[in-house]
Amino acid sequence: MEDHDTGAGASAVGMSGASPTQPAGPQPARFSRHAGAHQRHADPRHAGPKHPGQRQTGASQADQHGDQPKGKTRKRRKRKRGRKVFARDENGVVPQLAPAATTASQPQSTPSQVEPRLAAPQRPPQPELPVFAALDLGTNNCRLLVAVPGRHGQFRVIDAFSRIVRLGEGLTASGRLSQAAMDRAVEALKICGEKLRNRKIRKARLIATEACRSAANGVEFLDRVEREAGLKLEIIDRQTEARLAVSGCGSLVERDTQGVVLFDIGGGSSEIALIDLTGRRSPRLANHIVSWTSLPVGVVSLAERFGGRTVTRETFAAMVEDVAARLTAFDGRDRLAHVLASPNFHLLGTSGTVTTLAGVHLDLDRYDRRRVDGLWMDRDSVDRMIERLIGWDFQQRCANPCIGADRADLVLAGCAILEAIRGVWPSERLRVADRGLREGILSELMADDGVWRNDGRRA
Repeated sequence: MEDHDTGAGASAVGMSGASPTQPAGPQPARFSRHAGAHQRHADPRHAGPKHPGQRQTGASQADQHGDQPKGKTRKRRKRKRGRKVFARDENGVVPQLAPAATTASQPQSTPSQVEPRLAAPQRPPQPELPVFAALDLGTNNCRLLVAVPGRHGQFRVIDAFSRIVRLGEGLTASGRLSQAAMDRAVEALKICGEKLRNRKIRKARLIATEACRSAANGVEFLDRVEREAGLKLEIIDRQTEARLAVSGCGSLVERDTQGVVLFDIGGGSSEIALIDLTGRRSPRLANHIVSWTSLPVGVVSLAERFGGRTVTRETFAAMVEDVAARLTAFDGRDRLAHVLASPNFHLLGTSGTVTTLAGVHLDLDRYDRRRVDGLWMDRDSVDRMIERLIGWDFQQRCANPCIGADRADLVLAGCAILEAIRGVWPSERLRVADRGLREGILSELMADDGVWRNDGRRA
């Protein structure tokens, strides 16, 4: 975003910054003619009919007008006579107007001095808002958000960065991060480091998730990141990852909601949180998590095991069955059984899979976060979109503007994970969230810093 600076050098409203105010003292020549006219009217010799016996000599005319011809003198006198109305008293002629006549020693004011009401008052300087940052290095993406606090529980993004780096590429087979994948990630992190160093950051949290968590050389890679990009990342555990995903989506859960299954389908893992809102609601959605799990499977790892470019219906069914078997082992899966039949229960997905489905559903010419984030999709719409994607070959998926070549080999693996989740927690409604860990980090950093503490509002 472009920053606009204001300060002492800025021009006041209604005034030109290039033209200084007219100084006091003798005015430019254009004012001298009017001053001479007023002096003439103040001389009794030039006021109305003459008194009896009063004479005006040629010498007096020469004193007043120099050597000008009489015709020209009479013409000037006639032209100027109607300018003001004067009353005569025993001492001479006095203007009837309340303001005193302007003279060369008392110059006329400039327009800006005559009408100061045209100049609007300067705004008082606004306090500088604290800046917070969140970075999420995942198995597939490197993402950064920089924001300032807004109204209570909200913030305004002032800088962002996102790049697909595929850090977890080949990890399933080798158990290690590949050299090429680490190089891609480091280059993206260098950009993030520059963005952070160019701002005065109050607080920041920089996290790494499943790829660094499970790779044998994950810690070694983060040491390299610190040396080359100047960033110190922390590897968070799966529970923290699930909590942050929930914190980032609090504003998308409406007040009358009784239960939510929130899921984040990542590149190397998928976090699922069960949220019970039947009791008194806390400002922090994460306080209502009653059960959670992290499946060690994501779009990258699943596509590498089953194939992502060519996906038959049989291959897709096998992927769904693999994920469903993992969910069967989840002990807390029934903690929302009492609200599953309620119309106030729904699924909430925060991942590239559901945002891609939403973009295809809306038939967008290009992906538009403003139209996708918060979108509701019913059961039939989700079924149609998944069926549509299964029917496309790899090139057709690449050609779709909401999928593209970067996701064409991953999107069906994500759909398989979604289908397994819908099989365990069937719902008539799915809400799409184009937000997640970074937003959760920012919300928690700002809340812990007390930026919304005073009166529950912030301009």
